[in-house]
Amino acid sequence: MNFLAHIYLSCDNEDLLIGNFIADFIRNKEVPNFSPEIQKGITLHRQIDSYTDEHPLVKKGTHRLQKDHHKYAPVIVDVWYDYLLANNWERYSGERLDDFCEGVYRILEKRMDDLPAKLQKRLPMMIEHKWLQAYGTDKGIRYTFKRLSERLSKPEYLDGVVDNLLSFNEEMTEEFNLFFPEVIEYVRENCKCD
Repeated sequence: MNFLAHIYLSCDNEDLLIGNFIADFIRNKEVPNFSPEIQKGITLHRQIDSYTDEHPLVKKGTHRLQKDHHKYAPVIVDVWYDYLLANNWERYSGERLDDFCEGVYRILEKRMDDLPAKLQKRLPMMIEHKWLQAYGTDKGIRYTFKRLSERLSKPEYLDGVVDNLLSFNEEMTEEFNLFFPEVIEYVRENCKCD
């Protein structure tokens, strides 16, 4: 899963949110540079990733995409799950998506000093262009995959990715809505969010 889902799964805890948000941007040897509370968020992120990668429903979606998108299928599913979360938000939250995202942006701005330099530079653009909300729009998700393809060794593997995902949208939405409550429960039971 990508930013939106990881932030949602941060148990309404700012330190967990920060750690969960930064986890993909720091190396293991950098983890001790952060407070123990933020380290818990980094651990939470990695636990969620492991659980997600091994889940049969996620593997089903990944397998469906491998023919066209090869080794990037798992990354594509992660990003698409943010699209699906944004488009099914009312199932998982009583708070409007915009209000949730604006609250997250305020926390990230307030805690800017806790972010790695790379993310400190990206944050103003992220907020200005409302990246979290944009995951749920056609334009936003296409832009996300375009940005992603620019960082890949085989960008051609992302050719036609959104149209391909949309052709499987019904199946993937059903799988997501079965999977996501399970990862919520996994976090509650295993990740010590209190």
